[in-house]
Amino acid sequence: MSHALQFYIDGQWVKPHGRATLEVIDPSTEEPFATIALGDQTDVDHAVAAARAAFPGFATTTREERLALLRRVLAGYMARYDEVAQILSREMGAPTSVAHHQQAALGAAHLTKLIETLETFRFEEPRGTIFLAKEPIGVCGMITPWNWPINQIVCKVGPALAAGCTMVLKPSEIAPLNALIFAEILHEAAVPKGAFNLVNGDGPTVGEAIARHPDVDVVSFTGSTRAGVLVAKAAAESVKRVHQELGGKSANIILDDADLQHAVSLGVQACFNNSGQSCNAPTRMFVPNGKQSEAMAIAKETAKAFRVGPPAAADTILGPVVSQAQYDKIQRLIETGIKEGAELVTGGAGRPEGLNRGYYVRPTVFANVTPDMTIAKEEIFGPVLAIMPYESEEQVIRLANDTPYGLAAYVQSGDLQRARRVAAKMRAGNVYINYPAWNPGAPFGGYKQSGNGREYAEFGLEVFLELKGVVGYEAA
Repeated sequence: MSHALQFYIDGQWVKPHGRATLEVIDPSTEEPFATIALGDQTDVDHAVAAARAAFPGFATTTREERLALLRRVLAGYMARYDEVAQILSREMGAPTSVAHHQQAALGAAHLTKLIETLETFRFEEPRGTIFLAKEPIGVCGMITPWNWPINQIVCKVGPALAAGCTMVLKPSEIAPLNALIFAEILHEAAVPKGAFNLVNGDGPTVGEAIARHPDVDVVSFTGSTRAGVLVAKAAAESVKRVHQELGGKSANIILDDADLQHAVSLGVQACFNNSGQSCNAPTRMFVPNGKQSEAMAIAKETAKAFRVGPPAAADTILGPVVSQAQYDKIQRLIETGIKEGAELVTGGAGRPEGLNRGYYVRPTVFANVTPDMTIAKEEIFGPVLAIMPYESEEQVIRLANDTPYGLAAYVQSGDLQRARRVAAKMRAGNVYINYPAWNPGAPFGGYKQSGNGREYAEFGLEVFLELKGVVGYEAA
């Protein structure tokens, strides 16, 4: 990675201000395979100054100019698609198939949908004597996570460019190399000088400097709720807009008229996808009390079919989790679940048999989980499912909503009208009925402590726009 020890500021690759570095760890081997530079306040100041200087010019570019830029970015991304997938697999442990068909694919899908959105988006709307104008907000600070890294980078950088904003990106220091490739793609696509800037670093240093910076107009953050609170506090001093997509503890309600085999098996798969490292994973599976034993058997068989192994192995379904810290947290929560009396259906603490190195976690299913248990309340971020019995539809709706999070909810039913009625009562930003296909046009974001604002398509574009009302405007 030729630019791993550099930052992209003001249209060029530059040396960092300081000398701090960080090794990037391959989670399948626990060994470093690359080293990146870590930035500081001075690096952030330089990047923000470049973005501020570029904003007046970039803000006045036309829709057609920004569409042309995004089309070049998409073409460049597709030309390096395999490279993006390979580096994602290496730095975060995604199996090769997941890295190619999900992780890297989401970046292409979002760019494609964004171009389609920008082609018809209404930036101006006359309403009699009122004229409404949606204008670029200014300099954007972006802090992205390691679990779906290129997805979240594209979901922020793409709409900001489409809006006419300039920006500073801090990708996750745990999985930073895909961001460097994306910066190279933007450079080759001739993004205007200063419109896009990248500074690697950790949250307490670079992340806080971005959030606190008085010349940053909006901060878009994806990560844990704990870190999101710190970002919001740092941003509050300058009263900037803060957009956050945070944690989740999503309920999967299997109603009594659902096909249990289908609903449970797909629910396990959805929970374990990406080694369980998805903020919207359906980690709390609610099943009718009289069907819990059958659901346990189905879940156990489904979980046993998940081959855990090295990302490059053809038969691997689950790779390692991303880091030692993440592995330790998951192990602690599995042990807590056992200690608090949840019934261990399959899996448990420790690595899968035959895997003595790497951050590998045993696919784990608990049953007879009660709402007061830690594993029913805390986001685990690993391949761990909690099966929770319920007695009535009214009770399960209450239990599903009894969480400080509200990112996603899932409803399974043989009666679509019934599923819609239950979905309407979910306090969550997204509700998925009967495991639909992923849709980049649906707004993504949460209620409560899962954040604020929405991403994807026009909803993500709105984050980077200010609404101006001109009163007394007379149409020509």
